Amino acid sequence: MEAFEHLGGVPHEILYDRMKAAVLGEVEKHIIYNVKLVSFAQHYSFVPRACKAYRAKTKGKVERPYRYIRQDFFLARRFQNLGDLNLQLRHWLDTVANVRLHGTTQRVVRQHFEEERPALRLLPAGMFNGVIRLERRVSHDGLVSVGGNYYSVPDRARKRTLEVHTLAHEIRIYEDQALLAIHPVLEGRRRTSLLPGYRRSHQHSKQVSQATAQELPPTVARRPLSSYDQVARRLAGTRRST
Repeated sequence: MEAFEHLGGVPHEILYDRMKAAVLGEVEKHIIYNVKLVSFAQHYSFVPRACKAYRAKTKGKVERPYRYIRQDFFLARRFQNLGDLNLQLRHWLDTVANVRLHGTTQRVVRQHFEEERPALRLLPAGMFNGVIRLERRVSHDGLVSVGGNYYSVPDRARKRTLEVHTLAHEIRIYEDQALLAIHPVLEGRRRTSLLPGYRRSHQHSKQVSQATAQELPPTVARRPLSSYDQVARRLAGTRRST
């Protein structure tokens, strides 16, 4: 979706590797596409094409650009964060990748694209809002894992397994078709989205309990004053005898 926005249009056909997100299988030489991909293609009015099985030539067309980006852009670079990475990538595209003479077409990439831009289909008026439904088990910390990140579940959830809907920019958590939580999609991996009022993690609660126990003063037993008077008399008698 972001690629279409960046290009300002949609190609008539898109070539896909045979990953499960695109191709489920083949029956009598007919490709069975993922139903989500079919809905996406219908919304944007393009035709999906699958690489031919066991033909490295067509698969190479899909993989080669990533190899070029990895070797020419990512190697020997450092990034402070995702924003810094995108800024450096934008500069690399404008000054290196898009102004080079392409090895196959022998044409400057940017000039070639400007000639082909009018052939792109127009973007649809509305954004595609396809939903991917998943089942996720709630951890002891009150979190569900989606795409390598973690999203909090409210205390009122009773089931250990919940239904999660992933959209382009949202994560929605349901229990018995009742909406429990809405999270923005996190970028990267191993990040956690905790919404206000939701359960704290088990580990955090354990750490708080340990810290509280260490801060409390030692417990002193309470005794009547007469017991202290008896102790004083015994001590006084011991001194006189010595």
